[in-house]
Amino acid sequence: MILPITAHGSPILRKIGVDISKDYEGLDALIDNMFETMDNANGVGLAAQQIGKAIRLFMVDASPFADDDELDEKERAFLAGFSKVFINAKITKEEGELWSFNEGCLSIPDVREDVFRKEIITIEYLDENFEPHTDVISGIAARIVQHEYDHIEGILFTDKVSSLKKRLLKKKLENIAKGKVDVDYRMKFPKLKR
Repeated sequence: MILPITAHGSPILRKIGVDISKDYEGLDALIDNMFETMDNANGVGLAAQQIGKAIRLFMVDASPFADDDELDEKERAFLAGFSKVFINAKITKEEGELWSFNEGCLSIPDVREDVFRKEIITIEYLDENFEPHTDVISGIAARIVQHEYDHIEGILFTDKVSSLKKRLLKKKLENIAKGKVDVDYRMKFPKLKR
């Protein structure tokens, strides 16, 4: 089932997710629905906050980057198979150089900005079967994971741009919150105070 994606301005996007247990009600269906929602919106990641739940759950599917000719063959092959569920994730280490990449977000449509992040992360998480993992991830895959991880921490990529960029984006972000945006996927907009 395709779920509506929560738009910028909704308080849920600022909530830090809580850990969940194996018996979280409807978890398997929720994961399936989130993958279907992400695919329908042509996304490469989706966090629970983006579908209205303040829990520590996100997924990534980097396969769209497998067609990027600017990446080397080894990274494209890796990204083709990089599809994972992250439950109760914790980034334990960020290392390497800061590098810039143009990011976007399904909750903030039509806004893209260069964001600086470290190139390598170590992350501990549970998969959809609640099996524990510790992965060291680099490059584009690390970037996607960091972006989604920020969501479960109540952080948006627009928080990481300069104050000048934030001022320039202000009107666009206000319009998204008001529902004045044209997207080809379902969205849920915040109830604004009159």
